[in-house]
Amino acid sequence: MKYTDLINSTPVVLVEFYATWCPHCQRMMPVIEEIKELLAGSADVCQLDIDENQEMADMENVRSTPTFIIYKYGKPVWRESGEMDGQFLLDKLQSFLS
Repeated sequence: MKYTDLINSTPVVLVEFYATWCPHCQRMMPVIEEIKELLAGSADVCQLDIDENQEMADMENVRSTPTFIIYKYGKPVWRESGEMDGQFLLDKLQSFLS
C-alpha cells in the first residue's frame, strides 16, 4: 500500500513510526493496541516499522521513535515524538474526529 492511500483510508488516521529495538516503542505497543480497539470503525491506526519502511520514514522526516502523526483528510494535523500517556493520545485523536 502506498503511503498516500494509507493516510487517506479514513478521514482521521494515526500513523506510528516505531522500531522493534526501541524500548519506548515497546512500552507504547499495548497502548496503541488499546487505542486501535477503542477507535475501530471511526479512525485507522497504522504502525510502520522504520527499518522496514525507511522510505516513508524519510519522506515524513522521522528522526526519533516512536513518532506519531495524525492525519485528517490526508493532511498532517498533529505530530509528536516519544513515549506518551495513552489517554492523552486518545483524547488528541478524538479531538480530530468531531
